[in-house]
Amino acid sequence: FTLTLTILTTQYTTFKSNRTMTRTILSSIFVAALIGYCSAFAPSQSSVRETSLSMAPRFDKTSEKWITDVPEEMEGSSYGPIGTLYRAGPKPFFTRIFNPDTYDQAVLKYMAQDGCDRKEAQGNMDAFLENPQDWGFQKVSEQNGAYKKDYANANMEPKQVILTTVWGVGVVYFLGSLVYNGAQDQILVGSFHRTMELLGME
Repeated sequence: FTLTLTILTTQYTTFKSNRTMTRTILSSIFVAALIGYCSAFAPSQSSVRETSLSMAPRFDKTSEKWITDVPEEMEGSSYGPIGTLYRAGPKPFFTRIFNPDTYDQAVLKYMAQDGCDRKEAQGNMDAFLENPQDWGFQKVSEQNGAYKKDYANANMEPKQVILTTVWGVGVVYFLGSLVYNGAQDQILVGSFHRTMELLGME
């Protein structure tokens, strides 16, 4: 009887152990299947990269211009000419004002070649138009391991914006005063000559 009880106990223990192992194996298979199922619907890195490339600006051979169909990449989707003035000064600002199409084409081309968004492309283009030598030197330095300069947000710290605004208002006021005073002097001189003519003194 004792031997029979021992055998039954051993068989029960073995059965219980096998049952636990079977349950563990089935759980592992279920988890693996679930991960595989989810992975099948997750976009791969290559597909994400291909999608971003397909959305990048492209060169249209018919019109011989860089074009884009993405609203976030079109002109006006990033900062305007005033933002350019704050970031890089008057040279790129006037380029945007008087040659907007040339500026936009340069930005779209940079976006396509560098794979960046429009704001970053505009920041780099503004810096290039302001000082091509310094911009080129910075890019070479970056390729050699130097830090990447954030042209998209250059000179946009609140303190810098305030200082630039005060300086700009002062310059505009000074130039406006010169023009106004010059015009007034010209008017006074003209009036003086007309008065002398009426008096017959000229």
